[in-house]
Amino acid sequence: MREVRLMKGNEAAAEAAIRAGCDAYFGYPITPQSEIIEYLSDQGRKRGMIVMQVESEVAAINMIYGAAGAGARTMSSSSSPGVSLMQEGLSYIAAAELPCLLININRGGPGLGTIQPSQGDYFQSVKGGGHGDYHLIVFAPASVQEMADYVYLGFDLADKYRNPVLLLADGALGQMMEKVIFPEYDPKQHKIPKPWATTGKPAARPPNVVTSLHLQSEEMEKINFRLQKKYRKIEKNEVRYELISTDDAEYLLIAYGLTARICQRVVEIARQQGLKVGLMRPISLYPFPYEILNKLADQVLGILDVEMNAGQMVEDVRLGVNGKIPVNFYGRMGGIIPTPEEILQTLQKMMKTVDVKEKV
Repeated sequence: MREVRLMKGNEAAAEAAIRAGCDAYFGYPITPQSEIIEYLSDQGRKRGMIVMQVESEVAAINMIYGAAGAGARTMSSSSSPGVSLMQEGLSYIAAAELPCLLININRGGPGLGTIQPSQGDYFQSVKGGGHGDYHLIVFAPASVQEMADYVYLGFDLADKYRNPVLLLADGALGQMMEKVIFPEYDPKQHKIPKPWATTGKPAARPPNVVTSLHLQSEEMEKINFRLQKKYRKIEKNEVRYELISTDDAEYLLIAYGLTARICQRVVEIARQQGLKVGLMRPISLYPFPYEILNKLADQVLGILDVEMNAGQMVEDVRLGVNGKIPVNFYGRMGGIIPTPEEILQTLQKMMKTVDVKEKV
């Protein structure tokens, strides 16, 4: 029977990790995600998880490398500056094709910045914040329910593709309280065999070696070709998005995470005023939903991309549109959350500009 709870987003993600069969968590406290490690230190340990507060985020990501290499379901969480410290380790994990889950509760930056919500880590998340040609699978939840849902999915896809998965949320989603429903989930039915793991060498097989070091250029290129083939498969199978009031839309808002929730209210207000406005919410930031966006660009007259940063996802939006229609941007920074009213005003100004061009 499904269980209904009232929880913070951070707590919901932590509870989902326990129910998803996470074997080990390694992390370091940082606002606004500290409830994750606090919850796991209590409930996770009581229910059989290994939970360690380690000396730094650098230590945490390298412990993830070791635990994942041994076949464990493992995860960490942090917030923007802490995730920056993990980038070298994430590159190693991606190269070694190890499954793990990372949660980034994004805060305002750059630098130490603020503890208020932001979306300034988009580039770092989807373009590969570390060195080399690699990708994380990246999901952007927009509710406390989705904070839990994408933990389950994140672990499953990490194991399926032998690839790190990142949940990119923000301080507001981590701290807000909402109803969350935990589904029935048996980790034993979802965990898959990991014959590649370093679990000790039986006499029947050669030793398993987990490494990202390949000194021969030809071998390193083979590894890269294999990774790129995997990424094309992910791009084909794991695109996720939500469309709201787009069937007859003449203008389109695009936003993810918390900002998408605000834009949904903008759509409601605009529709009350007789404006045919729709919303596209990318849920998978990598792989990005380029194909559906390109189709929508054949329908609408203009797009307004809304983010809590200086303009990051908007570059992927413009790639998807491929010059068919104007793409405008509206952003707030430093931990400021935009209001529906200011977004609507910006949208109306854009619509006037587009209308003038259409008449010309």
